[in-house]
Amino acid sequence: MDIANALHEHIEVAQAYQEHANEIAQSGEIICHALQRGRKILFCGNGGSAADAQHLAAELIVRYHAERRALPAIALTTDTSVLTAAANDYGYEQVFARQVAALGQKGDVLVAISTSGHSPNVLKAIEAARTNGLKIIGLTGAQGNEMDTCCDLVLHVPSDVTARVQEMHILTGHIWCEMVDEYAHEC
Repeated sequence: MDIANALHEHIEVAQAYQEHANEIAQSGEIICHALQRGRKILFCGNGGSAADAQHLAAELIVRYHAERRALPAIALTTDTSVLTAAANDYGYEQVFARQVAALGQKGDVLVAISTSGHSPNVLKAIEAARTNGLKIIGLTGAQGNEMDTCCDLVLHVPSDVTARVQEMHILTGHIWCEMVDEYAHEC
């Protein structure tokens, strides 16, 4: 393991990702405005992206840095009964879409996380969100994937190294949480 190289890659990706500061701010404003209107934030993803979904939902429900009221957020990755029933009855591609169909309402936000941008179950969740009138924010890796055409806003991390992409995704989520803390008195 070349630790110095991993740190160097991280810094390079973070510097390149700075070009997306406006989109990060815009997506954070979408989340803040939804919360201000009493709407909820849904998160989905697979593997490490599922862990990020849970992490970010917890930050909104509990708190990030500032004391504030609990905010409505749901990680669609946590209910094993729902996940296994949906996978068994409808196929793994539907595990998030069924939950979006049941829980997502017009004005809510879906944060769809996929490092590749090609995860079938995340893409189906996006379809369900579109049907239910949710705003859709995509977190993904390099441009040129299926999420480009079906999200309201897509944040692309300029890397094809999964670890570097995930590092920028959690940084993005933490920036959103800081924005929410700043807007907390209005939420």
